[in-house]
Amino acid sequence: MSWHATILTLFPEMFPGPLGVSLAGRALREGIWRCEALDIRSFATDRHRTVDDTPFGGGAGMVMRPDVADAAISAAMPDGDARPLVYLTPRGRLLDQAMVRDFAAGPGVVLFCGRYEGLDQRVIEARGMREVSLGDYVLSGGEVAALALLDACVRLLPGVMGASESAVEESHSAGLLEYPHYTRPAEWQGRAVPPVLLSGHHAEVARWRRTQSEAATRERRPDLWNRMQVAGAQAPA
Repeated sequence: MSWHATILTLFPEMFPGPLGVSLAGRALREGIWRCEALDIRSFATDRHRTVDDTPFGGGAGMVMRPDVADAAISAAMPDGDARPLVYLTPRGRLLDQAMVRDFAAGPGVVLFCGRYEGLDQRVIEARGMREVSLGDYVLSGGEVAALALLDACVRLLPGVMGASESAVEESHSAGLLEYPHYTRPAEWQGRAVPPVLLSGHHAEVARWRRTQSEAATRERRPDLWNRMQVAGAQAPA
């Protein structure tokens, strides 16, 4: 059975979008994964197909209605659907590679793309939605975040990537940023490839790459580096 992604959105025409080309697009055509986008607006009950209303307590903006959202979720997730229900929102837990691996290992995901000021908290709680954020910034809606999450998941599905080792060595897979890469020509515009990479000594190459990964992580992502140090200190002897 293929990995199944359902996206609840006000803009279903945004999918599969860029996921219809390259590795994800090929995997979609080969049936490795499925992608369906449901229009939340089609579950509105009034003639204007209203999906939002003013917030209780006042304030700017509009809030997505719980009754409309819940009806859309019911249509996307029949009884017994084991896929996690994810609400993409700036106030969610930051998406990381461990979460991506967890999603990719399951039967698929149902993604609810927020718009306006967000979704009524009652449906989030009633449905046990997992709130996930792409980063510490605000987008116009959850669709771009959904595309990013799906791309990260699909590339980990069996049969999508050409070399399984690629997913093991890339950034964040082991908690570190990836080491720099080089290819032919060995010298370009006066810049030479590090000699160790031309030496043929696999152990030395591996040691150099690890050192480069650690240096890049310390410099660019001290939060990741500190997290690794804490995890190492807490690991059983």
